[in-house]
Amino acid sequence: MVDYEVDYSDVTGKKAECLDGCGMCCLCQPEVLPEERAFFKKNHPKCLVRSRGPDQYFALALKNGKGSCVFLNECGRRCKVYDHRTAYCRQFPYHIYVSDHVKVELDYSCRGIWTGNGPDALTEAKCLVSDADSRIAEALPQAREVYRQFYEYAREAGVMGDPSAIRMSVSENLSNFTDPMFLGRLLDLAELEAQVNIAGAKKESKISLEELSEAAGETVLDSLSSDDLFNLPVYGAEDLSWNLFQVDRDGKVIEWLLLDDRGEVHHKGFVDVSEVKLQPLEPDGRKVLEDYVAVLNGRDSFLGSVYYMMNENDYEDDLSNAYYGSLATSVLDVMWRAALLDHFFGTGMGARGIREAIIFYDMDRLDAPTIGAFV
Repeated sequence: MVDYEVDYSDVTGKKAECLDGCGMCCLCQPEVLPEERAFFKKNHPKCLVRSRGPDQYFALALKNGKGSCVFLNECGRRCKVYDHRTAYCRQFPYHIYVSDHVKVELDYSCRGIWTGNGPDALTEAKCLVSDADSRIAEALPQAREVYRQFYEYAREAGVMGDPSAIRMSVSENLSNFTDPMFLGRLLDLAELEAQVNIAGAKKESKISLEELSEAAGETVLDSLSSDDLFNLPVYGAEDLSWNLFQVDRDGKVIEWLLLDDRGEVHHKGFVDVSEVKLQPLEPDGRKVLEDYVAVLNGRDSFLGSVYYMMNENDYEDDLSNAYYGSLATSVLDVMWRAALLDHFFGTGMGARGIREAIIFYDMDRLDAPTIGAFV
């Protein structure tokens, strides 16, 4: 038996409700666990498929291979097999992340987190962890070994900083992380300095806002460049519609597409990439973004994704460079998406606009590669 403690700090004091007609979670193709397969094999054999990608697993089929789960009713968006829905369906918007310990994180792409209503998130999370005990017990020893190896390699390379100190420095400078010029300077330092000192990013930046906007746009466009619509990020809008944005092969035009309940896609509009630029944030927008930076800074999965990148880059970057660079890139991504949504939906750059951009972004953030595991 594996003993473990669970960090519930991300869910404590929060609520999460399931909004009627949303269906956002039904766009996430869930894995079907071994103990769940018998029901689907017996009753819905054609709805059980192999997932895409290198690490294939049994999953539920999607409408037209890119829409919602085949079990989502088109009238009212209700699950046809609700009593037999998979463990991963039951968990959303909670994510159980296993590193060298266990932490429960919330998916801010779920609108039910933003309403302030619904069941107590801590109570819900504890129930889900109890249900996932066997999966956690299986994954934890493996994850601990991966983390042990990472720490060993990073120390040998001389790039293993103190993650607690780095996180504390972010917490002490949250308001700076809503300033695009500060973020630009931080990215410059991550490229130029062997070890970033956050105080250096408070100096005057030589990069222009236009250059920074182009750099931020390139990051977002990478996620919008897939020819496979299934791989495009989805924005669940305020009217609960499902929206996709796809850049053309020249990287110059973004097309706005609407994904309907049948898995069919409809054209809604175009915008030249050059027209989407970082915009000044309103004070209430800064506050929402500041709170989200604090969420990212506290996530173990975010730290695990930084470790993943360090490993992929053969331990060439110091932890401070990788961490600050990743966080700055994430925040600029949110700001640029806010500008994109404002163009099509008029959401602005205040609290509403930044909230919508986070809803558009956070599922992508949680999908980022990491050396740990979600169970």
